[in-house]
Amino acid sequence: MKTAATYFGKLEGKEVQRFTLQNDNGMSVKISNYGATITSILVPDRSGERSEIVCGFDTFKSYFSSDYQSNAPYFGGTVGRYCSQIKDAKFLLNDEEYQLAQMVGENNLHGGQIGFDKKIWQVQPYDGYAAQLKMTLQSGHLEEGFPGNVEATVKFTLTDENELRIDYQATTDADTPFTMTNHTYFNLSGFVEDIEGHRVQIHSDKKQVWDETGAATGETVSVSNAPDDLREGKLIGEVHKAMGDGFEHFYLFEAKGFDLDKVAKIHEPKSGRTLEILTTEPGMLFYTSKYTSDALKRESGLQYGKFRGFCCETHQYPNGPNIPDSPKSILKKGEIYDSTTIFKFDW
Repeated sequence: MKTAATYFGKLEGKEVQRFTLQNDNGMSVKISNYGATITSILVPDRSGERSEIVCGFDTFKSYFSSDYQSNAPYFGGTVGRYCSQIKDAKFLLNDEEYQLAQMVGENNLHGGQIGFDKKIWQVQPYDGYAAQLKMTLQSGHLEEGFPGNVEATVKFTLTDENELRIDYQATTDADTPFTMTNHTYFNLSGFVEDIEGHRVQIHSDKKQVWDETGAATGETVSVSNAPDDLREGKLIGEVHKAMGDGFEHFYLFEAKGFDLDKVAKIHEPKSGRTLEILTTEPGMLFYTSKYTSDALKRESGLQYGKFRGFCCETHQYPNGPNIPDSPKSILKKGEIYDSTTIFKFDW
């Protein structure tokens, strides 16, 4: 197990690096300190053949192409200060209203125009013989409209149990909306096919209700016996057909509290690859890239686009600052934000 660093590019005169975490089972993960972004995950299949299983790029400049910038899919980025949409790009906190950037219609998205995924993170000293990487980011008061000076930390660990563990921590000197996630798009076939042949199981009987703008209303609805009830496992393509649309569902895990627990499992039968998701978070946005541009591809030619990847974004409630009693949507002064998500692979 080891970690190695290479030069990746420059942004505004600052050097950007890419780090490779490797375990002893043939699995490797590449992460850039630009946006604390996962750019590559190589995983063997049942025959031992390694393939790329996530959307991303091998050159730094590709993240600034016109096709990528206009589509803005957030490939692999660490998202913050607040994930998903905030209704009308504003919220009321401690009797004061805060205005954010309007990005999706009149709503804010994923922390603003220059969120955590577009910042250069500071890499902390690391042991090159351990497959681990820790990065920190300072976010100033009223940056992107959010109150409080925040210090955020993300730690990536690749284990010999084929787990990619992501630990998030943060502190603030003033109450602020806060929740982070990772926005990696997976395709367990190695992009040989789209993701509609993957079987997905999510241990949830409820999802959020979103309004016509894509913002959560605070209501929840049961998915019992509905096409998007995934507790027993279903093929993604079959559910797409039944719904007449792709997934953009925030599933709730109310019963488990905030303990680390398994919440989902996705299997691709031809390659034999399986991904399990464990998290301390109260919900997960399951997204099947229905808005991703077909113009996007890796430099090697791996084709991205609609239904070519799925995201498992574990975080607090979307639009949480505007939902009364939304759990832990506000990070209080003096508190520590502490969250863990594990992506566990098998083949």
